[in-house]
Amino acid sequence: MHPSRPAPTRLDLLGAMLRIRAYEEKIVAFHERGPFPHVCTSVGQEATAVGVVSALHPDDQILTNHRSAGHLLARGADPGRLLAEVMGRSTGYCKGRSGTLHISAKELGVILTSTIVGGELSLAPGVALSRSLLGGEGIVVCFFGDGAACEGIFHESLNLASVWNLPVLYVCENNQWQAFVHRKETMVGDHIAPWAASYGMDSLTVDGNDAEAVLEAATRAAAQVRATRRPFLLEAWTYRQRGHMEPHDQSYVDPAEIQAWLAKDPIARLEDRLLASGELTRESLEALRAEARAAMEAAADFATASPYPDPSELTAGVYA
Repeated sequence: MHPSRPAPTRLDLLGAMLRIRAYEEKIVAFHERGPFPHVCTSVGQEATAVGVVSALHPDDQILTNHRSAGHLLARGADPGRLLAEVMGRSTGYCKGRSGTLHISAKELGVILTSTIVGGELSLAPGVALSRSLLGGEGIVVCFFGDGAACEGIFHESLNLASVWNLPVLYVCENNQWQAFVHRKETMVGDHIAPWAASYGMDSLTVDGNDAEAVLEAATRAAAQVRATRRPFLLEAWTYRQRGHMEPHDQSYVDPAEIQAWLAKDPIARLEDRLLASGELTRESLEALRAEARAAMEAAADFATASPYPDPSELTAGVYA
């Protein structure tokens, strides 16, 4: 953990996950009322986002993918500005021009969100090379899924990062589904982490639905990247609880599979742990949940009241 930043408590981890879940639930509610832009939610993957991002330093940089809300919120993104961006409003992080699939937030160290599967993998070595040439202790964290890992760019990225000794922490959120295809139809074996050995890279698989385990693993992995300036692959074993994109559709998924993973919900697991230890009561837990919901209500009010970009700014920031 960075000397200037205290380690997050278990209540901190839970609070962050509750905010992410409340944000995603607000997105779902907007869809049910419609019309609303298509969005890929990360419900069920909150522990990985919070655990990994909590292990980072302020000067670390992040590249993420189309399921990015959890990563951004864990990094401290304002939910109002995030929702405004999804809704195309001028108060959004990219002035309403990126939507949900291309958000970047320089002030948070979030370089980009890539809607192209594996696109973030193609850019991570370049960002890390820049970090290396400029010096400093900052590292680059690249979030991707098991679907991206089955593309050629995954292997190109890891190979280059290893050959060039680049400080990249690759984080694979193995959520079992690649859009509408189960990973068992595209992968040999269950895990991505062992593939890193082909590139001389250390790796680790962690229970991605256990926020504390993810924080511990990510802290260790990030420390190794910082010390060695070498890449590392961390695989989080988790599950995408909703369909590929909103509006929600999981008609192609075995209901028994969904139920089995819902029983391992990352938020419920940490809540149970905190209740059992006495760190939470039923009343204080409900207060935390209400606080998260209220924050997202305020974010929704801010976003819906925000104006659309002025047409006169249509070509501003456009480069050819």
